[in-house]
Amino acid sequence: MNYRNPVPTVDIIIELIDRPERPIILIERKNIPYGWAIPGGFVDYGESIETAAKREALEEVTLEVELIEQFYVYSDPKRDSRQHTISIVFIATGKGEPKAADDAKNIGIFAPWQIPNNLCFDHDLILKDYLRYRNYGIRPHL
Repeated sequence: MNYRNPVPTVDIIIELIDRPERPIILIERKNIPYGWAIPGGFVDYGESIETAAKREALEEVTLEVELIEQFYVYSDPKRDSRQHTISIVFIATGKGEPKAADDAKNIGIFAPWQIPNNLCFDHDLILKDYLRYRNYGIRPHL
């Protein structure tokens, strides 16, 4: 039998806690789809989602992060035009100067009111949900 299952991914909203407004890091993608995105990627076989999140943060922005909480799961089959993915989103904290590496062409550090529009995948929705949670304590709901 040939099974077609969604592919698990992680996205990590990294707050830089050593800066006054706790800005977040976005990457400008080196690969298709091009544009700004939350750091993240595919979970490797045999890897926990927490390990994948820490690995992806280190690979893409060269920071060791502390995972604060699992935020929400995004699973719309259309969220990634390449294939059906499920993203487990984490909120994490980091310190220092991030650098673009791996799939990241550039790094952007954005205060909450400066986040660009038209992000890749469904990251505009994820960040809208995150900002509502950060500012008002309201979690996404089903």
